[in-house]
Amino acid sequence: AEVVVSPPYVFLPVAKSLLRSDIKVAAQNCWVRKGGAFTGEISAEMLVNLDIPWVVLGHSERRALLNESNEVEYALSQGLKVIACIGETLEQRESGSTMAVVAAQTKAIADKIKSWDNVVLAYEPVWAIGTGKVASPAQAQEVHAELRKWLAENVSAEVAQTTRIIYGGSVNGGNCKELAGQADVDGFLVGGASLKVSEIDYQYHQYIGMCSLQI
Repeated sequence: AEVVVSPPYVFLPVAKSLLRSDIKVAAQNCWVRKGGAFTGEISAEMLVNLDIPWVVLGHSERRALLNESNEVEYALSQGLKVIACIGETLEQRESGSTMAVVAAQTKAIADKIKSWDNVVLAYEPVWAIGTGKVASPAQAQEVHAELRKWLAENVSAEVAQTTRIIYGGSVNGGNCKELAGQADVDGFLVGGASLKVSEIDYQYHQYIGMCSLQI
């Protein structure tokens, strides 16, 4: 497993200095275009200068609150590896449009990617983030399988086979093993549970560990 920890910006250097060399660090976001007069933004170039190899882009909170979307091209062009987040709201799921929504989000990302070597897709149903609700293993598998099918039909069979699709949304020690047993779930994007040491036992550590992302 490849393990990546994604702390807030101000803790990136200290996290990197304290972690073992085989555990990598990711920024939670970055400015998606070439640097300029964007006071307060963190550019892809800054992350490269700090030797931060990964960045999370398109998280649902940033989509909803800051109107960000599917901008992955510039970060990839600067050599960063990208965890690209997609997912539907509760209203969209209940209306039966889950696959239409995540397919549209994936297409917008795919249209900007020349090589998928440094891209991980993170499926995070918005209704499951921090709510305690979690997609059932069958629900997660269904979406992941459809996403892989979409990649095969719209990008290539090789990309569909090799691209890691990870699940996020109230993943914890109690549900990770069953979720991990699904054929198309390649890992997890873990939020609050990664901070609860009391949940860490051998089984939990085997699948998640004390980390924010396992891919």
